[in-house]
Amino acid sequence: MVAGEVSGDMLAARLMAGLRPHLPNARFHGIGGPRMLEQGMVSDVPIETLTVRGLFEIIPRYREIKGIQNRLRDRLLLDPPAAFIGADYPGFNLGLEEQLRAQGIPTVHFVSPQIWAWRGGRIKKIKRAVSHMLVIFPFEEAIYRAAGVPVTYIGHPLAEMIPLAPEVAAARESLGIARDARVVTVMPGSRMGELKYLVEPFIGAVKLLAQRDPNLVFVVPMAGERQRAYYTEIVNKAGLADVKVELVDGQSHAAIAAADAVLVASGTATLEVALFKKPMVIAYKVMRASWEIMRHMGYQPWIGLPNILAREFLVPEYLQHAATPSVLADAVWRQLDDPAGREALARRFTDMHHSLLRNSAEASADAVLRVIGRKK
Repeated sequence: MVAGEVSGDMLAARLMAGLRPHLPNARFHGIGGPRMLEQGMVSDVPIETLTVRGLFEIIPRYREIKGIQNRLRDRLLLDPPAAFIGADYPGFNLGLEEQLRAQGIPTVHFVSPQIWAWRGGRIKKIKRAVSHMLVIFPFEEAIYRAAGVPVTYIGHPLAEMIPLAPEVAAARESLGIARDARVVTVMPGSRMGELKYLVEPFIGAVKLLAQRDPNLVFVVPMAGERQRAYYTEIVNKAGLADVKVELVDGQSHAAIAAADAVLVASGTATLEVALFKKPMVIAYKVMRASWEIMRHMGYQPWIGLPNILAREFLVPEYLQHAATPSVLADAVWRQLDDPAGREALARRFTDMHHSLLRNSAEASADAVLRVIGRKK
């Protein structure tokens, strides 16, 4: 198994939990994060080694990452596993899966690349690389069936992990926040590339919001010590060290549950916020050269998962140069000042939650067991 970032680690860990009762003596190895390690994973390389964001950002590290891929491939070919499972991270996993499948090793890919959003031509490579695709959004199943790729819709694990009715009071108590406070949670991302481009505009927006209402409480969850140190470095360089925020280690779900509105980087976190039924403002920024290429490759007008699932702009998105502190602050303020809009949004997000709710651990484990011939 290989996961390349936090979301893949979470997804793969749930799959492992689903497989354990059926394969109690199975050995899991490859590359994984803390949640996979808790399930008994033996990780050959720290998951952080693979974390890269953007098209051009990978160039300086291409040889290093390619070397990891080649060494893992050679080891798996020498001692073939019952199956290889790639958890998201398609740039790394699909190439590895294609080589392994060509040598007779069954391959399962968990989480479809966003071929419905951009780079749809990858379906040809996926068909060569993947023995079975596990998809987490209902509309993806038909795409793969039409392309002749075996597929199973398993629901989204986050829909099971996050309660249908979030416990706001308990979350605020766990974070030491007053029940009657107005709270904005700020989520500039868990990857260094996200922090590099989003911390400054996000904290700049916080400064402007605090000027409008000095009683606002701002919570910023940090994925780890490296992220906290990098965040602090960026804030100091930008001259924003005087902006008052509560940095919390982990606890991202508590931070979202406690919020009245969330300022969030595009990615899986936007779906988490939707499942917690919270209004949000989504932002996305990358290296300029990467953006110039990516903006011409999209097939649809949305980047945030809640908007993609709804097929409309339920919540605002600001991309690249449009994601300025003043624009972000205005958008968050409008949400804070619109109780009727927040209630309507919560109803839409509740419907979305139900549509994604399945027993994903059991469904994904069942598909893997069929792939390896342990179940008909």
